[in-house]
Amino acid sequence: MKHYRKYATTLILSILFISCGSDDIIVIDEPIEISQEIKDLIYFKGEEDASTVLINVQSGPDNKLSTDEVDEIFQSFDTTDLLAVNVHQAQTLDPSLLEGGDITFDEAINYNAESVEMLYKVVKYFKDQGRTVYVLGISFGAFVTQELIAKKGIDVADNYLLMVGRLDIDDIIWQALSEGRLTYFENGITPIVEQEVSTDVTVRNLDKITAGLGMNRYTELLNPFEDLSNITYIYGETDQAVGRLTNPEIEFLQSKNVNIITGSGNHDETIDDFVVQGFEEAFGIQLKN
Repeated sequence: MKHYRKYATTLILSILFISCGSDDIIVIDEPIEISQEIKDLIYFKGEEDASTVLINVQSGPDNKLSTDEVDEIFQSFDTTDLLAVNVHQAQTLDPSLLEGGDITFDEAINYNAESVEMLYKVVKYFKDQGRTVYVLGISFGAFVTQELIAKKGIDVADNYLLMVGRLDIDDIIWQALSEGRLTYFENGITPIVEQEVSTDVTVRNLDKITAGLGMNRYTELLNPFEDLSNITYIYGETDQAVGRLTNPEIEFLQSKNVNIITGSGNHDETIDDFVVQGFEEAFGIQLKN
């Protein structure tokens, strides 16, 4: 599978002077400031006290925290009263985890579990403040988000947009990735495994990270939830990276009232062609005028 990939806002003190008889009552309104503990886990842009928080679950996987997605959101979309956040994963918070040598598959699974806990900590932090929280998961980020929902529940966030992910990716794909071999889908349908193993240890380890979530069967893990109507799921029919959704996967999403959007393109084309529609339908966020 191909790997896809602070600004610290200034605290403003607003002082409101209210006249009450002969006395002046001074009320100091201090906008919410994100705790340092959370800041250490994120890259963010926007007002820290915004009522809506859009949390991006980084794609890839990669070993470096990306700033591109958050920056692009602010360049393209109406971000009025919006805080956009990208959350660290275990291997972006500590890149050395993947650099010293080959990790085991069990280690990859454990790192993914740490990443989900980080994501949950950030989502819960903002949700507990009474804010509206949206979660965006593209490619590998969709897998992490599915794991978040499976482990922590559908109500941890308000709405979700998942793009170019899979619920039950072919066994032959995740098994090959767990061995560091390259994979792709021909015409979005037929899984192809290349026999040669990557010579880059970091790439091999990132593939194991991918496999550590790809092995999960999300039609089973998400089945206990009766209603998943706050999810919008976008897939491409010729997706070469993760493959198109199969009929059983589509039927599962339909049975859970998921909003499904289908494109005819490959992995990147589907992202480019449908991200605007996805933002509008999932989050009510539109392009800048």
